[in-house]
Amino acid sequence: MSLDVVKGEIFGLLGPNGAGKTTLISMLCGLVKPTLGSFTIQGLNYHDNAHAIKKIIGVVPQEYALYPTLTARENLMYFGSMYGLKGAILKQKINDSLEYLGLTKFADKRIETYSGGMKRRVNLIAGLLHNPLVLFLDEPTVGVDVHSKNVIIEYLKQVNAKGTTIIYTSHHLAEAQDLCTRLAIIDSGVVLIQGTPQQVIEQTQNAYSLEDVFLSLTGKELRDV
Repeated sequence: MSLDVVKGEIFGLLGPNGAGKTTLISMLCGLVKPTLGSFTIQGLNYHDNAHAIKKIIGVVPQEYALYPTLTARENLMYFGSMYGLKGAILKQKINDSLEYLGLTKFADKRIETYSGGMKRRVNLIAGLLHNPLVLFLDEPTVGVDVHSKNVIIEYLKQVNAKGTTIIYTSHHLAEAQDLCTRLAIIDSGVVLIQGTPQQVIEQTQNAYSLEDVFLSLTGKELRDV
């Protein structure tokens, strides 16, 4: 697999279940060790600069990386301290993020009382507290209502506009078509096509949307893994 992500873009990794999206994200974040190949982030080779790379990336996993018996504010204070943030700077960053994502009045309630969409928003804040240069998102809007999804997408656009490069996986093809600067469709660890949303549509016969491209390249058979 060969991919290049340009600084400052929103790059989508799309594919059916079992295509390798989450595995690839996990390797890029240092959670899974690659058996072959290499990659660089911000010009740094991961093999030689793993510690430095981990300081400049943010990760928002598909599973909630939150402590259910702590409040949103307590969770974010904890994660912020792990990034070396503290005091007034951390508190202001948390307050601003909670306000933007509509969570201020719930900030001191336990995460276990939150809806799925609210947990997703806190999960996102946790990955962005240290203003990473590169943000990895694995299905950031899965299982959320329309309101939460729209808030998350607008927040990601704002984050990207400030210079953060975003690498993002999703099964929501219309969302990806609207959000991504460029994207790749992968299957079984192989890149099937990549380019801007418009380019991949134009390169695929009888395709008028990203969904048409996806089905043409990966087939219509249901997959359970």
